[in-house]
Amino acid sequence: MTDFGRARAFAVHIFTACGAALALLALIFATGEHWTAMFFCLGLALIVDGVDGPLARAFNVAEVLPRWNGIVLDIVVDFVTYVFVPAYAIAASGFLPEALAVLAGVTVAITGALYFADREMKMHDNYFKGFPVLWNLAAFYLYVLEPPPWLAAVGVFGLAALTFAPLSFIHPLRVKRLRILNIALLALWGVLALITLAHNLTPGPYVTVPLMLIAIYFLVAGIFREA
Repeated sequence: MTDFGRARAFAVHIFTACGAALALLALIFATGEHWTAMFFCLGLALIVDGVDGPLARAFNVAEVLPRWNGIVLDIVVDFVTYVFVPAYAIAASGFLPEALAVLAGVTVAITGALYFADREMKMHDNYFKGFPVLWNLAAFYLYVLEPPPWLAAVGVFGLAALTFAPLSFIHPLRVKRLRILNIALLALWGVLALITLAHNLTPGPYVTVPLMLIAIYFLVAGIFREA
């Protein structure tokens, strides 16, 4: 392998690691209660996570650079972007009962860490087993919808419990069934999320209602896995 090939492969690892940098920026914004900026950084991290895998496979990164474990790197970055920073955002949101806020954040962190250690988190047909710790998205909906404190608490602890439930959850990019529909809805969700950020997390019902419907679809789509 040429030096260019190795440098290109390592650049993919650097690109993946940039997700950790985005998580740090998101946490800095969160501690200053700049929530829109925080979610923007987490959104960029989502894009990095969606692109780095295809790049790694296209450039045969695992074979070119066997010293560097891309899977471990991806898990580390995913944990801080999908779980750790959102756990802080949930605990500090003010939307949960004060007595439960820190406990909710701790619960998210613990269940998220355990989920990433689960060797059976992904099924053979690319469905996730249990809620796939998408706490960045859960936190996003928490800030956009601003539910009553009791309902927010039920939602957080309910999703944490679903992490270990024997239920299927869809991966919109990798599950073959209804893939075109799933990708189209994911793209629409991305547009709506950008509009939401542009309106400082208060876009109005014409955006929040479609966001809710898309979320409900992806939550229940896995139920029909065997159909």
